[in-house]
Amino acid sequence: MALHIGMQMDPVEKIDIRGDSSFALMLEAQKRHHKLFYYLPDDLFMRGGQVFARGCELQVFDREGAHFTKGEQRVVDLCELDVVLLRQDPPFDMHYITTTHMLERVHPQTLVVNDPFHVRNAPEKLFVIEFSEFMPVTLVTRQLQDVKAFRAEFGDIIIKPLYGNGGAGVFRLGREDTNLGSLVEMFDEVFREPFIVQQYLPDVRAGDKRIILVDGEPAGALNRVPAADETRSNMHVGGRPELAELTVRDREICEAIGPELKKRGLLFTGIDVIGDKMTEINVTSPTGIREIARFGGGDIAARIWDAIENRL
Repeated sequence: MALHIGMQMDPVEKIDIRGDSSFALMLEAQKRHHKLFYYLPDDLFMRGGQVFARGCELQVFDREGAHFTKGEQRVVDLCELDVVLLRQDPPFDMHYITTTHMLERVHPQTLVVNDPFHVRNAPEKLFVIEFSEFMPVTLVTRQLQDVKAFRAEFGDIIIKPLYGNGGAGVFRLGREDTNLGSLVEMFDEVFREPFIVQQYLPDVRAGDKRIILVDGEPAGALNRVPAADETRSNMHVGGRPELAELTVRDREICEAIGPELKKRGLLFTGIDVIGDKMTEINVTSPTGIREIARFGGGDIAARIWDAIENRL
């Protein structure tokens, strides 16, 4: 049976179809004869307790430079849709959080993936701390004295924004680096929230593994190897993607977190693993499924739609 799918996402004109997971999900939805209704987060609105979106029907095509066509703009009551995919990228700020409050009013009558209540309550760099036995040593603070003491203990550290994404604002500071004070001052000025400090993991030079989980089960993995002159392994800053196999440790981590992901309605998630340590649980807009499919690692988009259809 054909479903009517809402795609709440970033501008379709700007996506890189070679690596965009939302695009992979839309292609698979079309293959199953589902209809796509596309809108931006700013196009959500509420009236009389009902939630609407101003958007258009969308068709997508797997060809660069001509990957979509739009229909006429119209307003849709989200309760008329079968599924809404919450797929806009962070930053995870009040704008993002407000959309989860609005979508929560239609879920589960309209199935929202991922569950907006649990997306809101599982910030990616804080939710992971619930599984601290699998993490590197981690500090969350705004105080310079705390960071100095942490570096004195561990020597080589990473500092990053608590609600950042895509590797933005990630810094590595060695024991003798004299920029620590000025960097913390900058973070204090730019961010109102605490920031996160972690022990640097040398294993990152061999790669930062993204493991995709579908309804709590591991579905595939992609290793991202940083460039020689980069600390970060994110692909848009030069990280080299390659297909990865799951290790015994990877499976141990997935078995520990999978039931909690499933219970929370976090159907499509991605975790980041460096060596034997998990650093993040991505619940907002995980990526990597196009690359995994391209390297012959399986069609995760199809698995996600199977899970959605089974949930319905």
